[in-house]
Amino acid sequence: MFSAGERDSIRERLLGLADEDPAVVGAAITGSHALNGGDRWSDIDLVFGIEGPLDPAMHRWTDLLYGDFAAVHHWDLPSGPAVYRVFLLPDLLEVDIGFTPAAEFGPLGPTWRTVFGHPVPAKDDPSPGRRTLVGLGWHHALHARTCIQRHRWWQAEQWISALRGQVLALACLRLGHPTSHAKGAHLLPTAVTAPLNTTLVRALDEAELTRALTAATAALIAELALADAALAARLASTLSDLRDDANPVVDLHTGC
Repeated sequence: MFSAGERDSIRERLLGLADEDPAVVGAAITGSHALNGGDRWSDIDLVFGIEGPLDPAMHRWTDLLYGDFAAVHHWDLPSGPAVYRVFLLPDLLEVDIGFTPAAEFGPLGPTWRTVFGHPVPAKDDPSPGRRTLVGLGWHHALHARTCIQRHRWWQAEQWISALRGQVLALACLRLGHPTSHAKGAHLLPTAVTAPLNTTLVRALDEAELTRALTAATAALIAELALADAALAARLASTLSDLRDDANPVVDLHTGC
């Protein structure tokens, strides 16, 4: 496991190399360290504004990460005009470098600290709003029910877990915490999170999956009722049918 000192030293080396690269006209620290909120386990998150095509710069930096920093593997996460290349270094250190056109170099949220360059004004927060989170919630509930009826236990478990994630995101949104990837879940009070223990799937069988789905659906309705009682009532009436498995699906070969 990497030490905090080793990680910080690598981050500073990368930023120094970026400053020497003519194609890199802007660099920023993102993630938890942008606001001095990182801890012993935080990884490295950087964004580079690139003058000219992204591919040559990404290729050059990939060679650098493998040659000078002994990268073990990497993969790409496209996001609009940017590409985030995610590297795994020895000692389990993750390095995320976003490569974005110079004209798009700028913050997408509050976790941004410019190191050099001239970022464009901040864009609107891309985080999903309540309507999307609620929609994903009932979507996941419906698909979980269908998978239970098709006896696809593992797929049903995946959808129930995803439904619980939407409940956590809605609670975080209501209380002003980060909503993506459960980043604000640890900030939620026990009164919010403790009831969600009943949504955990403890066995892969029809009875247990149905029980967990019922609990997760009830949690979705209860959380929504705190922000939009009328919508919660409408969804509660409709989603009550999730417990009705009297008409199982016959076709076992189509997707959920």
